[in-house]
Amino acid sequence: MSRQDGSGRQVTTGPVDDSGTPILHVDMDAFFASVELLRRPELRGKPVIVGGGGQRGVVSAASYEARKYGVYSAMSMALALRKCPNAEIVPVDMPRYVAISKQVMTIFEEITPFVEKLSIDEAFLDVGGARRLHGSPAEIAWTIRTRVRQELGLPCSVGVAATKFVAKVASGRAKPDGLLVVPADRTLEFLHPLPVSALWGVGRVTEESLGRLGLRTVADVAATPLDALERAVGPAVGRKLHALANGVDPRDVSTQHVEKSIGHEQTFRHDLTDPEEIRRVLLRQAEDVAVRLRRAGLLGRTVVLKLRYTDFRTVTRSRTLGEPTDVAKRIYDEVCLALDALDLDGDRVRLVGVRAEQLRPSGIAASLWDPDEDWRQAERTVDRLTERFGRGAVRPAALVRRGEHDRVEPQRGQVDPFLG
Repeated sequence: MSRQDGSGRQVTTGPVDDSGTPILHVDMDAFFASVELLRRPELRGKPVIVGGGGQRGVVSAASYEARKYGVYSAMSMALALRKCPNAEIVPVDMPRYVAISKQVMTIFEEITPFVEKLSIDEAFLDVGGARRLHGSPAEIAWTIRTRVRQELGLPCSVGVAATKFVAKVASGRAKPDGLLVVPADRTLEFLHPLPVSALWGVGRVTEESLGRLGLRTVADVAATPLDALERAVGPAVGRKLHALANGVDPRDVSTQHVEKSIGHEQTFRHDLTDPEEIRRVLLRQAEDVAVRLRRAGLLGRTVVLKLRYTDFRTVTRSRTLGEPTDVAKRIYDEVCLALDALDLDGDRVRLVGVRAEQLRPSGIAASLWDPDEDWRQAERTVDRLTERFGRGAVRPAALVRRGEHDRVEPQRGQVDPFLG
């Protein structure tokens, strides 16, 4: 039994058949903001925005009170404050969020070993094998919500369903602080009235393409011939949407997490217009990405440059390599080529980012000839020096500001920059 309120929130309120619903999606509610309210309880009930950087910063999270004003994550802080001028601004404390996330995930893993962590604040659980110890899926979901609330003081929402897709939709419908079970035999009854935007992977462009066919609901997509969908949105997307709209999602909960991309980006307090200054930022970010790739034992086949201009136009340019790499010099060279192709011509840039995609384990199918091998050995030497002497002990010469090398003698344990 479930009920829906005027806001569209839908929760389970009574006995329900959960015998065919082993998949849970647990999503922490406004996680960053909820964590901050633990140490600042006087802000409860007020619109709270977690973010930084003043007017040029970006919203990392917003409490539900702030969301009522139209404030959402990734929005510019300036726009958020125009929408909600009475908001309380709290700086981001990522180490604290990561530490509490680990405690949340530990609760999940004490219920079942089959936990697929999607991000810092959400996960899928397969509780099919946990019934004997912990009860039915609905009972397990209730237990999880109770433990997270009692042990950590945080709210979460849980969707319980036969598939991952439906469980994720259900947790979203139950927000905030709710539980929704979708019985297996009522999956289509639950899905079909929803708008097409509820389908996984349907963004603005795909929604517009479906709208041109007159497809507004999930039921419309389910009833559309597959070949018509494939012509509208492409074969791969068309097949996926047709399957999801008909309640088909064969994916299992996976306990092996594979990074889809590794990247760094930075928003600046003052716009950048000098291409050389942008290149300095790109060099620093390329180094950070390469270090993370090597630590994770991964190689990236595609390198992506991201720029956001002062008017919030955002562009990305990608370059696919002949051989995947974890070498900063290669990553830097490729993003610089992408930057040159943009021809900035005085454009004002407020955000710069570098990302590696199409990741694979570094030991798989190594090339007979590695064009980056010499640089890789040099950078691994730098990794070892960094572990011993700390970050900044070795830096590319381009990251030493003009005159700095002449003014400052290397400190004990610091190595002169040698990468040109």
